[in-house]
Amino acid sequence: MPRTSSKKGPANSTTSTNSSSPVDLFRSATGKAASKELERIDQFFYSYADNSSGLMDPEGIESLCSDLEVDHTDVRILMLAWKMQAEKQGYFTLDEWRRGLKALRVDTIVKLKKALPDLEKEVRRPSTFVDFYTYSFQYCLTEEKQKSIDIESICVLLNLVLGYQCGPQVDFLVQYLRTQTDYKVINMDQWMGFYRFCTEISFPDLSNYDPDLAWPWILDNFVDWMRAKQG
Repeated sequence: MPRTSSKKGPANSTTSTNSSSPVDLFRSATGKAASKELERIDQFFYSYADNSSGLMDPEGIESLCSDLEVDHTDVRILMLAWKMQAEKQGYFTLDEWRRGLKALRVDTIVKLKKALPDLEKEVRRPSTFVDFYTYSFQYCLTEEKQKSIDIESICVLLNLVLGYQCGPQVDFLVQYLRTQTDYKVINMDQWMGFYRFCTEISFPDLSNYDPDLAWPWILDNFVDWMRAKQG
């Protein structure tokens, strides 16, 4: 048993020099908890990351999707990439993973699976959706200095991102895009025009569409095509 000294020091000397305030204790506990959480988030990442590259690559993301019981083409995986602000399609870096999972407050596959419905609700809010819609186009720019996306990929992306809330408009727009021959690719301005059209224009009567306003020409052509179909 360690010895204890019977010699008394100055009253309250230990308390005055070594005691911690409640605020200091709280900060210490919070810091330790945050450190532990980050450690779990990192372990979660490395369970899917490629050992040589240190990235979660397409194969790792497919494994993640399998454990989440969602398809890798599910829009919620794109929403997860948006939450991370992932820059390269099909890859997650550790920093991106940390950013997203800390925001979602999850550090295990079980917690992430439970968080997906709330993430979807967050993205569907009008105040958030425009940012997600913009990001979805940027995320598909896979080449350096790429500014546009081919028509078929745009059709898939429209269905994935906008089909849920603007199904009829997207169905006809996709049909038009696949039959027209004037455009081979779509740029960001046209992509954002599709969103404005689907959320602002009365459909299918198109009664409030004004071609004199600043609409991309491709939408003028689409409206002409729609009116011709309607007779």
